[in-house]
Amino acid sequence: MKETDLGFISYAYGKNHFQQDADLQAILQHFWPDYAAHVEDLRDFGAYAGREIYESVYHIDHDAPPVLVAHDLDGNRVDRVRLSPSEQAVLQAISRIIRPPYVGGSWHHHYALLYLLGDPGLGCVLTITGQTVYALHKYGEVGGGASTSGIYGAQISEARFSEWQDQMLDGSAFGATWFTESQGGSDLGANETVAVARDGAWLLTGEKYFASGAGLADYALVTARLVGARPGPKGLSLFLLPRLNQAGALNYHVRRLKDKSATRAVPSGEVELANSVAYLIGKAEEGIYYTLENLNVSRLANSVAAMATGKKAHLEVLGRVGQRHSFGKALVEHPLIRRDLTDLAVRSAAGLALTFHAIDKFNQAWGARPPYTPAYHHARFLTHLSKNRTSEHAAAMTALGMELFGGLGFLEEYAVARWHREALITPIWEGPSNIQALDFLETLHKQRAHESFLAEMVPLLESVGTAEADLARQVMEQTLTHLVTLPSEQAQWHAKFGLRQVADAAQVALLYDLARDQGERYEKLAQLYARHFLGNEEYPDWALEDSTVWGDGGNA
Repeated sequence: MKETDLGFISYAYGKNHFQQDADLQAILQHFWPDYAAHVEDLRDFGAYAGREIYESVYHIDHDAPPVLVAHDLDGNRVDRVRLSPSEQAVLQAISRIIRPPYVGGSWHHHYALLYLLGDPGLGCVLTITGQTVYALHKYGEVGGGASTSGIYGAQISEARFSEWQDQMLDGSAFGATWFTESQGGSDLGANETVAVARDGAWLLTGEKYFASGAGLADYALVTARLVGARPGPKGLSLFLLPRLNQAGALNYHVRRLKDKSATRAVPSGEVELANSVAYLIGKAEEGIYYTLENLNVSRLANSVAAMATGKKAHLEVLGRVGQRHSFGKALVEHPLIRRDLTDLAVRSAAGLALTFHAIDKFNQAWGARPPYTPAYHHARFLTHLSKNRTSEHAAAMTALGMELFGGLGFLEEYAVARWHREALITPIWEGPSNIQALDFLETLHKQRAHESFLAEMVPLLESVGTAEADLARQVMEQTLTHLVTLPSEQAQWHAKFGLRQVADAAQVALLYDLARDQGERYEKLAQLYARHFLGNEEYPDWALEDSTVWGDGGNA
């Protein structure tokens, strides 16, 4: 090993992150019908993730974040970011992650590769580009009104939508989603950006305050309100905003990039729109539905990123406890270390199972359009469970990873510390826990999505017949019944706790379901999860001598 190798400061570097992750293999085999046909691809990508990507993201974070270049040599505003050669190379290599759902593949494949990638910053670049493709793919027919004539005429728009989508799919262009404004944050109904019809084009004026991909994106999805449209979120329309207008001039300005704690691979900034030319996506009156649907894609990506950061820290810990000695024996031989390893293993398997269950349901329902189908609302219900609980798992797993390294875990020069910083964005991105809880309530009261959820989960748990399965069944039934019968404000008060309880009960059910075709280990993990997170007990000490629980998942 060369002295410059990351191996001196990381236990996970140089390993195949697919082969090291038995839970990922089991969960993909369980949920993805075409898994066997893609194992070789996943194995190859796992090797790339463990070496080139792992080294690149450490370098970007510590030494080479994107830099905003405001002017060219002639003094013209360009507002473009300069990326390190390492980031450019990796982004080109991983651009294929976006493609599977649009070339006859599945969302399982897309999200499995995104999980192996692991870095939320690079993952965000791909996700916002993929979200832009999603909107064009599904709703990219030319919008009505002002987009039918003038400098962005109907025939030009039809051709351009297809051309731009292809550019993003082949990695030659990047997309973005710019919805957030400073006065509203998660309250999209408070957005003030306006769209005015003039000379056959839509001209947008306003500011986007937390614009990921600023300076990198060639095309961005932007929310704006048509003049005269109704107030609140249902008055928003969705537009595609190119970086350059048809005359080749800069179409908006990037005021600055944010100084972030992590996710430094993706430039996030503030964007100023001033009569910026844009295309209407689909129907103007359905913009909020397209926007929220688009958020489902990124909320699933957030779940994947959360569990991926947790797993990267977990891999670092597994290397550490086998090599570090204290009090005369290896760390892994100490009971309290095995208890902590059990916590990492239980959270890792359960959170990933919930994530891919939600992905599987979305894969089946994503073709639905407003006003959508019961299957789509079921998938959205699961997305809220997954997004919220996996972000909590990630924060806990990465913090524990740092602790298990002792003082070294708090030093930025070593690999494990960064994963905790990266994990802390996942509770915030795409709507924090309060927003997830409110949207979760909406799926109960308006869509009755919990009914199909219970219809699936209750028989599964009843068929298991253990005390832990019965506990999970009782928790999910009682929690959901309680929430749907409460008055509005009281339901909101209890919604966040209820969201966590239902998610925990679902993870128990899904671990038991995994045990049916993936082995006894998942039944053990289901029992441990139920006792600890639903029963509020310490993990049972029978796990102390069971290395199949707290070891490396069968890859020793």
